[in-house]
Amino acid sequence: MADDIKSGMDPRVPLLLLLSVTTGLVDAASVLGLGKVFTANMTGNVVFLGFAAAGTPGFRVAPFVIAILSFLVGALIAGRTARIYAGLSERRWLLTAALVETVLLWIAAFVARGFDVASQSPDPALFAIIALTGLAMGFRNATIRSLKVADLTTTVLTLTLTGIAADSGAAGGGNPNWGRRIAAVIAIFAGAAIGAWLLFHVGLAAPLAVAGGLVLLGTIACALHPAMRRPI
Repeated sequence: MADDIKSGMDPRVPLLLLLSVTTGLVDAASVLGLGKVFTANMTGNVVFLGFAAAGTPGFRVAPFVIAILSFLVGALIAGRTARIYAGLSERRWLLTAALVETVLLWIAAFVARGFDVASQSPDPALFAIIALTGLAMGFRNATIRSLKVADLTTTVLTLTLTGIAADSGAAGGGNPNWGRRIAAVIAIFAGAAIGAWLLFHVGLAAPLAVAGGLVLLGTIACALHPAMRRPI
């Protein structure tokens, strides 16, 4: 993975920050538009599934099960795809992953046009959007995991926030990667805020469509960098 590329010059860093923005967009669409379901971050789904299993009002088992299973399938497919691309350029792998994710998000956006957020109906559209975005985010997470860029998972912030505090000067640490850690928090925050605005002012399809476009355009821009010719 080209250890000789300096952290600050790594073309993957701005891409992963942009992908973090899309995480906020997708979570805004899923949590606010699909009834408290996370399709980019699975921790919340496991907790909510526990609530549903206990019979808590307002929580259904099916949406959370579909989200978790589709996420796992997406990650599995990405893992197998990465092995197929082993030895080929990182550029080809990232472009393939971006195309898969973008197509899934755009199909979800198309399906969302026929979904009523207020009544959470019809169920087939609800489950289809959850499955499509879950597949996309599972594929994304497995892809990012293979890149091994420190402190930029693009979907979760628990360890990032822990690192900001635990590795800070106040804790006796050296503040490693503090810039990208803070940028990751800001990116997901911004994506969530923009996604919420799009959902309430334009519709459920909007944040999903914008997320897909950002994934594709950002990856193409990253792929143009000469360093992306290196093998994965």
